[in-house]
Amino acid sequence: MPDDSLVLPFCDPRCRQVALAGGKGASLATMTAEDLPVPPGFVIASTAFEAAVDADALRTLMRNRDVEAAQAMVATAEPPKELIKRHYAELTGLVAVRSSACAEDSEAASYAGQQETYLNTDGLGEVLANVVRCWLSFFTERAVFYRQEKGSLDDVAMAVVVQQMVDSKKSGVLFTVDPVHGRKDRMVVEAARGLGEAVVSGEVTPDNYALSRDGVVKKSRVVGAEPVLSDAECAALATLGRQLADLHGGPQDIEWAFDADGRLFLLQSRPITTI
Repeated sequence: MPDDSLVLPFCDPRCRQVALAGGKGASLATMTAEDLPVPPGFVIASTAFEAAVDADALRTLMRNRDVEAAQAMVATAEPPKELIKRHYAELTGLVAVRSSACAEDSEAASYAGQQETYLNTDGLGEVLANVVRCWLSFFTERAVFYRQEKGSLDDVAMAVVVQQMVDSKKSGVLFTVDPVHGRKDRMVVEAARGLGEAVVSGEVTPDNYALSRDGVVKKSRVVGAEPVLSDAECAALATLGRQLADLHGGPQDIEWAFDADGRLFLLQSRPITTI
């Protein structure tokens, strides 16, 4: 296979293919193509993983539910170092290394939280190590069980996103419809100070805002002395939420961040599967 298909920057049209970049990578590439505010990055494509392992043997191990042997095989796999080095050199500062399974975030199932994310990664050596850790996270007992229930054990396609970190001062998630009450006339925002991973993982209790479609705050639950988000920031999130729902053709679960200069960045967008 050609080397140039193994590692794809977000701006490469091939990166918009879920089969190569996974759900997360393809979404980031799609948003990049629309000139939305996505931090730069690249994807170690599923072809790189397949080149680093014996895919047929791995599928056999999965069918036999031999997770331990599958993990041992993946642990010895080597990412394409020189290609990753070339693309990594174009980024500045710390990066996030995120799993992007190629079956994930379909309309029938969300694989959110099934694989690993490594934030604040520094240096090529750590990037390469975290790529392998992301590959390994696709073969934990939990991830294998989920695929058995929601997908297929033959699915061993795995991509990994490497993305420049945002120095987040405020971050969180935006649902373009109310995922609890099913109201399509409302958006819901959860927001906290610092990194959004703490909100996604449940480590902190975020502020909660219910917004009209045009971004007016209709109801809020503020945890601290001051609200995390201003009315203007809520309106900006609603505007981008409408854009993303239109772009992807359905309700979205969006990860976002504001930096110290008040710039809004989009970190991820996936379909809401509970509506």
